[in-house]
Amino acid sequence: MPENPREASTWLAEELARQLTRVLESMTGEAPDVTYAPGEPSAEGIEAGPEQMLWWEQPFSLDPHALVWVGAAAPSWEEIGRRVLQSAGVEDQGQESIRGTYLEIVNQALSALASTVSNRVRKEVSCLEGRQAPPAPSADAATYSFEIHFGEPVFPVVVAFSAFLANPSATPPQTAQKQVAAPAAAAALAEAQATNSIDLLLDVELPVSVSFGRAQLPLKDIIKLTTGSIVELNRALTEPVEVIVNNCVIARGEVVVVQGNYGIRIKQVISRRERLRTLY
Repeated sequence: MPENPREASTWLAEELARQLTRVLESMTGEAPDVTYAPGEPSAEGIEAGPEQMLWWEQPFSLDPHALVWVGAAAPSWEEIGRRVLQSAGVEDQGQESIRGTYLEIVNQALSALASTVSNRVRKEVSCLEGRQAPPAPSADAATYSFEIHFGEPVFPVVVAFSAFLANPSATPPQTAQKQVAAPAAAAALAEAQATNSIDLLLDVELPVSVSFGRAQLPLKDIIKLTTGSIVELNRALTEPVEVIVNNCVIARGEVVVVQGNYGIRIKQVISRRERLRTLY
């Protein structure tokens, strides 16, 4: 990511706007115009005070200080949720369904943002478990005013990127305060960690899964799925399947049968660079 914090936060805002456009288009069949500008809109602009906002706080695995907050007043998140449900042919639109639909849009856009950040910092980054919470009053964050245009209706949204996410090369405050160890003690600790690091990792259990293919469907088609429905995947019968470890593709292979169970014979171990491009 760029070293200049303002440049980096602008890139994050641009990328999030692109992902919101993509997610909303896939769910509604209509591509909105998503614009953004530095600064938080006025209370009149969002038609609600801070206490009436629905905030989502999303941490990233990059660092405990890497956070994004997305906030919207009821007129915005309710109408966005309704539009998606209407496009899917859902008539029973309770408040919880609308809220859940809106938060699903936010989560999908932020997950895609995490993948692009991974490519930017050359390190696997994923979304951790988020929560409904506003930025802390003392939070050092770059705030942007988003507007989601579906033609004439305009839905304001507030987005804030933590300073560390905008500039991951910066030293977090907590880390800086801990740099008080004597040089000799620090050297001894580093040597001990280097000796034992591999042994400690050998017993770590990681989830391993196999992907036969992927498909992207509009929400209206997913709701119609029933027993016997067929979903066409993006992989031919002759193509190798993907071996995924901790949400990262590490190898490709062919399906075999081992004592009555399915197995995978590894045919190719992919490079580190390609792994970053195939993050799930």
